[in-house]
Formats: sequence, structure tokens, C-alpha cells
Amino acid sequence: MKTIKTVIVEDDIKISELHRRFTEKVSGFEVVGIANTLKDGEEMVEILEPELVLLDLFFPEGSGMDLLWNMRKKGISVDIILITASKDVNTLQEALRGGAFDYIVKPVIFDRFKSSLEKFYSYRTELSRHSVVEQQMIDQIIHSPRHETADEAGVPKGIDPITLRKICAVFDDNSGKGFSAEEMGTMIKASRNTARRYLEYLLSSGYLYADIDYGTVGRPERVFYRNDLR
Repeated sequence: MKTIKTVIVEDDIKISELHRRFTEKVSGFEVVGIANTLKDGEEMVEILEPELVLLDLFFPEGSGMDLLWNMRKKGISVDIILITASKDVNTLQEALRGGAFDYIVKPVIFDRFKSSLEKFYSYRTELSRHSVVEQQMIDQIIHSPRHETADEAGVPKGIDPITLRKICAVFDDNSGKGFSAEEMGTMIKASRNTARRYLEYLLSSGYLYADIDYGTVGRPERVFYRNDLR
């Protein structure tokens, strides 16, 4: 199957760049355009004719959901994965009614992002192989776990999604501040070793970066910071 042309529509320039890097790490995808406004996003979709749009919801001028429905009304043949900070149930329901392939909640973990794109690639590849469908194939496509949440997909064994969210929340609530494994363990009421395991996972996913703090007595300690691209 040919490379899947992808357009990213995201108002935050740094996050759109991060999503571009994430997308280009997944085999079979090519970012053909990045739009930081809804108007530019709509024009790119119409001109570039991508197979996939990675769409944010919150824009200064409106909602990404408006763009989704405009594309549906115009009959534009494109699939959409929503990437948003919104955890509202009604928003999720509207996205699914609008035919969104997946719904990823920020902050985006690369493994979850990769899992979504790989499922989309398999879905498009399977459809491209057939001119007609049988019930078994329909059931496989429709009832496959396409709309998994971050609790269900992309998180490796030994990483609890609830604990992961707690750690991400600490960094979100303390912008620019770094934490050692011991400090994070205290913050989330867990052991130092447990906190380190989650911090190392977030480091490998690109959500965090690490630096060495030698302290006042010369004892080096690894300190973790939220990636500036987030």
C-alpha cells in the first residue's frame, strides 16, 4: 500500500511539530502539511487530499469539531484522528458520531500515538485489498479495538495508566520544574523505584527529558523535566 498522506491541524506550533516527528517515526506515513488555524486546515485538506487528518479540538477561532463536520458535509474522503485535551464524554460521543477513527487525549504518549496510526494503517490496507466485503471482514473491521483509550492501548506491561496520569499531572501543574525520582515518589505517594520506572518510561516516550543535578554536596542526581515541545 502507498504511503498515507497526513495533515496535522493543531494551533500550538510546538505541539504540531512534535506530532510531525511522532508521525514520521511510524512506518507508512508522510506528513504533507501542517496547519495552525482551522481555515488553513480546511484549505490544506481540500488541496492536498490527505488520507488522514490529525486534528486538535481547541482553536482560538473555534472548534476542530466544526472542521470535522464541514469535511463530512462536503463529502471529503478523509479519516480523522482527534488529538485533544478534552476529556468530556459528550465531545467523545460527537467525535464518534462524526466518524473519527480514534480519540487521543493529551498529553500524547508516543506508544499510544504509534498504536493508533498502526491500527489505521492496517485498516486502510485491509480495505484496499478488497472490492467487495463479506460479513466476517465487516465484523473484523467494525468490532476490532479501534477506539481504545490510553488505559487500554500503547501502555506496556508494568505501567499503570492511573499512576502514569498522576505523574503527568504533576509536571502539568508545575510547568518548568524538574523532579527527581525520590521527589516524584513523595508527590504521588509511591516508592522511589516505582517513580523512577515511570519517569524512565516517559523519558523514552519523549514526554520528558533528563538532566544531572550535582546538588550542594556533589552527589549527582538525575532530574526529569517535561519536554519543552509539549
